[in-house]
Amino acid sequence: MQPSWYKHCMRKPTYSPAGPTIVAQAPCRADLAGGTIDLWPLYLFHPGALTLNFAVNILTTCRVTPLKGKQVHLRSLDTNKEENFASFDDLRRTSSFRLPLAARLLQFFAPKEGLLIETNSESPAGAGISGSSALMIAATAALARFTDRNLTLEQMRVIAQNVEAQIIQVPTGCQDYYPALYGSVSAIHLDADGIHREAVPVAPEEIESRFVLAYTGAPRQSGINNWEVFKAHINGDKRVFRNFERISSIARAMHQALVRGDWQDVAKLLREEWKFRRTNAPGITTPLIDKLVTAAAKNGGLAAKACGAGGGGCVIFLVEKGAASRVATAIGDNGGRVLPLQVARDGLRFSSSV
Repeated sequence: MQPSWYKHCMRKPTYSPAGPTIVAQAPCRADLAGGTIDLWPLYLFHPGALTLNFAVNILTTCRVTPLKGKQVHLRSLDTNKEENFASFDDLRRTSSFRLPLAARLLQFFAPKEGLLIETNSESPAGAGISGSSALMIAATAALARFTDRNLTLEQMRVIAQNVEAQIIQVPTGCQDYYPALYGSVSAIHLDADGIHREAVPVAPEEIESRFVLAYTGAPRQSGINNWEVFKAHINGDKRVFRNFERISSIARAMHQALVRGDWQDVAKLLREEWKFRRTNAPGITTPLIDKLVTAAAKNGGLAAKACGAGGGGCVIFLVEKGAASRVATAIGDNGGRVLPLQVARDGLRFSSSV
């Protein structure tokens, strides 16, 4: 069954199509350990670094429709914004955009014909579950297919990550793109010879029964928080370096605990991860996040951490088996909004329509 917004997203454009439409979808993610260390070159200073995350069935979509003539139309359905250009040359000469994600990717792919790009994200704004990165993957994949670029998944990741860095103008980490590409549970190994994604053999049903995802209603900007931590690390802040050493060690240990199915160990390590992460920079936690974590702990919550760079957005809670509904109620009663948590079994996928 398609998501509730699917019919709206897939509506017939008001423009004159000149051929079949390409539709690409990619899921968001919840991260468990090792975040921020995936910023190049930070992981090179911590041998054995990895990040752990799983894809969630909160989807992003990009629809590309060829048009008669040269006009380029951009439309964001979730933000209700539009932007129009007389031609690609007109867009190429522009430096500031209302919809920079689609526009910057178009500048890279340089289509030779007119087109309509429609994007949509089910993720709340600034949720910290990589909505923008997942949408970058969906849009990169759709435009690659539209312009007949035969790219590997890794090539798509590189393009999406680099263009997103151009948009937010600070370094971008690599971990957010892999759940969008592959789905399921991932360990992303950050090595000197490159980045390697490993599927973690955890049953999706286990994840779904043991985690609760909540939105604090306070959008955050990951680039800002990550940039402050990045600068402190590069500038030789010994406390931040030690924290990242510990975060890297925790991520490796959590990877092994997940493989063993040792959920008590996963909970202990998740608590440790959040303890060290929240001391990296001011503003990573908030009073509401702390309130929700306390409320969850009184109702069967075992551990929690902010998703992404923190400072608001979403929080992921690991709970006792059978306690998910109690924890969800406590979160709602204390000002959070529980989001549906289903592991996305698949990553990037395509469909076409006329």
